[in-house]
Amino acid sequence: MEYLMGMRCNDFVMLACDTTAVQQIITIKHDEDKLIPIDSHKLMGVAGEPGDRVQFSEFILANIRLYAARNNRELSTSATAHFTRGELATALRKRPYMANLLIAGFDKAGGPSLYWMDYLATMHKMNIAGTGYGSYFVLSMFDKLWRKDLNESEALDLMLKGIDEVKKRLVVAPPSYVIKIIDANGTRTIKTVTDPAVA
Repeated sequence: MEYLMGMRCNDFVMLACDTTAVQQIITIKHDEDKLIPIDSHKLMGVAGEPGDRVQFSEFILANIRLYAARNNRELSTSATAHFTRGELATALRKRPYMANLLIAGFDKAGGPSLYWMDYLATMHKMNIAGTGYGSYFVLSMFDKLWRKDLNESEALDLMLKGIDEVKKRLVVAPPSYVIKIIDANGTRTIKTVTDPAVA
């Protein structure tokens, strides 16, 4: 039931996610940010079982920060994605994490990049990516309307159209969402969408 979407354009990556934490049929809260900052220019969007989502994201963050402290340099977005995929693959043979991810970042040398990963440690570098039931409706729309030269306001409009589509068409649509952007200036929240009934 979770919704996680991302798009990469020439100058930035934009991610959107729902902010609802659920356990089976119980809604726990409506303000959980599933777009987790890795550093100033990288985000990790995580969807999946609440325990696995939190434990795996904290494990990845701790190890990436440890690497940066030991080596006095940060991993690139590509290296972060490959490290994360390696940890998912290792866990798959022991105790799998039921977590799907989007890793997005902006590197000085390579510019913006977006990686999609599932709980089976499959990874792809993407221009548009999503996970969850809501993405079934939105991926086709993004496939038609996305362009690599979208500016920030056009990309935001497209993200909002996607959220509206999920709210209209998905029976179990989450009521609240957050949209973040990663560009040369770093990571920032650009929009929150909240249903007045849960505000």
